[in-house]
Amino acid sequence: MIRSRFLIPLVTTVIVEITLITLGVWQIERRDLKHALIAKVEAGLTAPANPLPASAAWPRLPALEIDYQKVFARGTFLHEREAYLYMLYVAEAGGEPTPGYAVITPLQLEEGGIVLVNRGYVPTSKLDPASRAQAQTTGPVLVTGLLRSSEKRNWFSPDDQWAKKLFYTRDLTAITEALGLTKLDKGPVAPFLLEADATQNAGGWPKGGQTIIQFTDNHLQYAVTWFSLALGVLVLFAVWYRQNRHA
Repeated sequence: MIRSRFLIPLVTTVIVEITLITLGVWQIERRDLKHALIAKVEAGLTAPANPLPASAAWPRLPALEIDYQKVFARGTFLHEREAYLYMLYVAEAGGEPTPGYAVITPLQLEEGGIVLVNRGYVPTSKLDPASRAQAQTTGPVLVTGLLRSSEKRNWFSPDDQWAKKLFYTRDLTAITEALGLTKLDKGPVAPFLLEADATQNAGGWPKGGQTIIQFTDNHLQYAVTWFSLALGVLVLFAVWYRQNRHA
């Protein structure tokens, strides 16, 4: 029979063990889900582009199903309402990142509704639309690229400058409100953004194809950490019990 003075340490050890093992198993499950997501994204990148989801389906699209879908959309750019998202541009692998902005332009879809399009990178010297007038197409266009969901603001993100239409987070709600898109009476605004592919724009700016596909995959490392802690706690309890069982 377990002595009463050992009961509390034993119960505490059991609770800690269950918690640590549960966390380890959870990380293994997250790793499996992450690998499935990576496989899905990689397969989608090589697949043909699909039509942009119909506006009626927009409210029902979960973020995990939106991100990195390859689609195409037809419509007309509303250049007078473009915005700018701060970004770092890397011209070539291993090169130094250059600060600049992604040009975010609303696309009025042929079938109704609006989707924000990340047309690509421009340096600060090309922020003024007049400096890249060739690419300010006024007629119907076809845009192909990848869908991206909205981004949550971090505590360290600089404040957006609505008056200048400068943003530091891919906060689609904020951009939509700043551009007054819901007041245009042109249909709903998509809850996702379309990042244009590398198809060259007239005059060379903006430079599309800036989507960064990068997934963190530290789940196995975390799982090993939790399981190691569980083993360590068990060993400590065993050593303590052995030293005190005859006391």
